[in-house]
Amino acid sequence: MEIRLRDPKFLMKLSKLGSFHQSKLSFLRSFLSEFKDWKYSRDLFQLNDKGHGRAVYSFTKYKRTYSLICFANEIKDDERSDRVIATKWDAAFTLFDGIPSKEDIDRLNNNVPKQEVGRLSYKELTLSRANKSVRVFDHVVDSLSNGEQPNKEILSKVGYLYRTTAVYGSGKFGLADRFRIKNREEIRGPFRLEMMLVYLVRQFTFDQVNHIAKNKNPKLAVELDPAISRNLGIGNSTGLGMAPFIVNHPTLLNNWIHARETALKQIREIEQVSKNEIDIFYNCLIKSLKNITSWHTDSEFQKEKIKGLIEDLKKFIKFMKEDFKFQNSYQFNQIYNWSEENLNDECIEYIVSMMMEPYDNIVNPLITQMSSDEEEHFNIPVDRTIEDLRNILENKYSEILKIDFLKDENNQNFWFISKNKEEPRYADRFEENGSELEQPLAIARDIKKLYDKLLVSKNSLTIAEFLTSNSELRHVVRRAFIVEKFPYSEIQDNTIGKDLMPIDMLRLKLSFFGALKFDPRSDKWLRICMFQGAPLPNELKSYDEQWVYKTNI
Repeated sequence: MEIRLRDPKFLMKLSKLGSFHQSKLSFLRSFLSEFKDWKYSRDLFQLNDKGHGRAVYSFTKYKRTYSLICFANEIKDDERSDRVIATKWDAAFTLFDGIPSKEDIDRLNNNVPKQEVGRLSYKELTLSRANKSVRVFDHVVDSLSNGEQPNKEILSKVGYLYRTTAVYGSGKFGLADRFRIKNREEIRGPFRLEMMLVYLVRQFTFDQVNHIAKNKNPKLAVELDPAISRNLGIGNSTGLGMAPFIVNHPTLLNNWIHARETALKQIREIEQVSKNEIDIFYNCLIKSLKNITSWHTDSEFQKEKIKGLIEDLKKFIKFMKEDFKFQNSYQFNQIYNWSEENLNDECIEYIVSMMMEPYDNIVNPLITQMSSDEEEHFNIPVDRTIEDLRNILENKYSEILKIDFLKDENNQNFWFISKNKEEPRYADRFEENGSELEQPLAIARDIKKLYDKLLVSKNSLTIAEFLTSNSELRHVVRRAFIVEKFPYSEIQDNTIGKDLMPIDMLRLKLSFFGALKFDPRSDKWLRICMFQGAPLPNELKSYDEQWVYKTNI
């Protein structure tokens, strides 16, 4: 039986994309899998009794070493901010290519804590900074220094000791350009080095609280229980700055989603699923229900999503116990079809993620296909004709072409770069000033504008001739020829409409990163947790691959 890939016109709606969850394809999980047999070590740990100073952690294999260099800083409470415009942080980090010398560390000590203001070199691969969750951090230190483990209820409400406020790579601020390292086998998957940085930062936070507690009360202090450490991750506050990424990187977006859809297709095509494979899937399902009930959020929007997900999962478990026919062929296709008919998107996509768990043989080859050399697809085929382009638009953007942009509701918002916040934002076009500074993120509107121009142009006209007098439409002409080859490269929604939920754009990207426990603070930003429940560095050589579905603190 051959299963079709899901239709982009159906799948690429933001309400659908905003229901995606982490999976074996997610970058943090593929990072763990790739580096599980690398040698981990803590090479330097020079902190004072307050936990300020420097540390170095590394992964080594054969003659390759990646080293995380940490700088823990003393700052005042009123200097601590998660905004991009902040200038001081509790800690700053860089991932170094190789083994740093004392001279390297001294040089970086003068630059990394400054972040954007500092200057890095081609030896540095990624850059980040993070702030303490002060209440949780202090509670853990106080507990350990008194010979006690911290209160799990307090920890469970946050899930981390530190949260990052940015992770940079690919040539920013003097960092190594991607072309220098892109052919290294171990980092073929997207954002591998960024995930390594965050993972090692997590270990630094555990070592730091243990160190401070020991210095606070040398005779009585105990170390943080590894089981508690394992169930703490690294937090992150993510806002609208992330949203333009999925618009501005169409081939990359396509490759992420195409890998996911290919995995789903191949799993649904398996004629005879073994009992062990079903058992892995079912065990993840049962464990995940317990896990989801531990998710904390103050967002009424997210509470409703979690409530709906739990109700649907219970319905699905009942189906698996009472109605699922194991003896039938194509068992996972049966599961998927039932889900589509009976469940909401949030649960459908959660089940799609779990379906991948038994199948390393399907998933692993797809991971290496999720990167993209975007410049290869940047050129516009100027010898193609207007007729070709119009056919592409009618075929690939048929739902977009139905939108009437003369209606205010479909033209309600605009995207801009905030001068004060230095981040992308969006605002109401009819209530706020600044629409003349609009960023080119209204792809649906611009596609419609292009189509209207094509309707009054000669079929035989070449693209080169058309762009001579319509250069302002070059960016969407390029996108149209990209989507012709990459069907999942375009969001099939209006990103400036009245009903836009920006958080769906954030959820989409974060699901591929591997984020857990989405905690929206509005429809424009949310908090997440990375690596919560993940194995510790000394456990990587042998760990439970389904750790994400276990009950956390």
